[in-house]
Amino acid sequence: MLWTALLPSPCAGTAAPTDAAPPQRALATWALQFTPRVALADEAVLMEVAASVRLFGGRRALRDRVWSEGRELGVARLAWAPNGLAALALARAGIENGLRRPLEALLDTLPMETLSAVHPHRLTLEHIGCRTLGDVRALPRGGVARRFDAQLLQALDRAYGHAPEAHDWVALPEVFEERLELMARVEQAPALLFGARRLLLVLSGWLAARRAGVTAFTLYWAHDAMRSRAAGEGGEITIHTAEPTRDIEHLSRLLGEHLGRVALKAPVGDLRLVATEVRPLHDVSASLLPDTVRQGEKLGLVLERLAARLGPQRVLRPVLCEDHRPEGMCQWQAATLPLPRKGAPGTELPQPGFLRPVPLRLLVRGDHPIYHGRLMLLLGPQRVEGGWWDRSGNGEDHARNVARDYWVALSAEAGVLWVFQTRLDGAPAWFLHGHFA
Repeated sequence: MLWTALLPSPCAGTAAPTDAAPPQRALATWALQFTPRVALADEAVLMEVAASVRLFGGRRALRDRVWSEGRELGVARLAWAPNGLAALALARAGIENGLRRPLEALLDTLPMETLSAVHPHRLTLEHIGCRTLGDVRALPRGGVARRFDAQLLQALDRAYGHAPEAHDWVALPEVFEERLELMARVEQAPALLFGARRLLLVLSGWLAARRAGVTAFTLYWAHDAMRSRAAGEGGEITIHTAEPTRDIEHLSRLLGEHLGRVALKAPVGDLRLVATEVRPLHDVSASLLPDTVRQGEKLGLVLERLAARLGPQRVLRPVLCEDHRPEGMCQWQAATLPLPRKGAPGTELPQPGFLRPVPLRLLVRGDHPIYHGRLMLLLGPQRVEGGWWDRSGNGEDHARNVARDYWVALSAEAGVLWVFQTRLDGAPAWFLHGHFA
C-alpha cells in the first residue's frame, strides 16, 4: 500500500457547492485523476496510489506532478506513507517521506497532536507526561482502554499498520461546477485569470478522471456587494473549443485572450466555473503509459488562440461537406466552431488540388475542348447532378442546380486538368474547373 496525504493551506480559497471544508472538496475532485481511491480525512485529502505509480512514470514522477499542480490549488504539505493515517500524521509534522525509515520508529518521534484521535485527550495525556505518539503507545493498553475511548487505541493501531483502515471514497461528480472566493476584490477582468486558473486545474483533473475533454465552459463572476445598482449582480463568459481538450495551458491562454476584451462593471469577489459541453477524449499513443512529452502545440490549439485574439470571423479553416459538386465539397467556417462529423462523398475519379473560383469556359473545335491546344480526355466521364436545394439567397430564389460530366484531361502546355461538359442545356459547353498539382 502507498498513501499520500495532501494538506491544503487554511487560506487556499477554493470552494465547492457541498458541505465539505471549502478547499477540500475541490482538491479531492482534482485528485481523482490519479486514483479512484480518494478519501477525506479531517482537513486533508488522502490518496491510495500504489496501483498508479507505474502508470504515471514512477514514484518520483508522480510525486513531482502531484506537488507542482497541487501547490497551485493551495496544497501546503504532502507526505507519503504505507497507510492513510500515518501519511496524515507525517504531513502535519512536515515530514514528506515516510518510506525511508521503519514506520514505527518514525511515528514514535512525532508530536502526539499529529493524530486526530489524541485531541480530545491531549490535556490528560500531557499531565501524565506524554509528548509524542511513542509515549502514548507505551501506555498500558488495558489502562488506555478503560480511561479513554476506544477510538484512541483504534487510531493508533491503524496508524502503525496493526489494523486495517476503512474509508468512504469520494465519488466523481457527474457534472462539473466549482466556486472560488477571491482573497481580494478584482477590478480588471484579465486579473480574474489568476483565480480562474485554479478552477481550470480542478476541471482538468475532473476531465482526466472521466477520460473526457471540454468543448465549452462558462466562467461566472459575482460583483461585490457594495456595487452600484446599474452594475448588476455579475457577468459571465463562455469559451468554446473546436475539439475536446483538457490541456490546462491552452484553456488558460484561451480564457486570458477573451478576458482581455472584457470590461468589469464593478469589483468581483467570487468566481464560478461550469463545464457546459463535455465529450469523450481518447488519447492516441503507441505506449501503454501516458505520453506526457508534447512535441509542439497542435494546429487546432493555435487557431483557437488566434481566433480569440483577432476575432472568430477572421480565422477560418476549410471543412469538407457532403456535396457532389466540387465547388460545394469544401466550405470555410470559423476555426472555433466544431468540425462536422461527416465529410465529402467518395468520387470515382482523382480530384484536383486546385479549383478555380469560377469555371473558365473553353473554346470548342470539332467537339473537342481547347486550352493551350487540343485537350486529350484521359478519364471519365463522372456525372455530377445536384444543388437543387442550394438557393442563391439574393432574393431571386434561384437554385444552383448543376448537371455536368467531368473528365480528367491532358494539355500539352498546361498539364493535367479537370474539365466538365454541361448537360441539359440548349447548347452544351466545356469548362475548365481545376488543375492537378
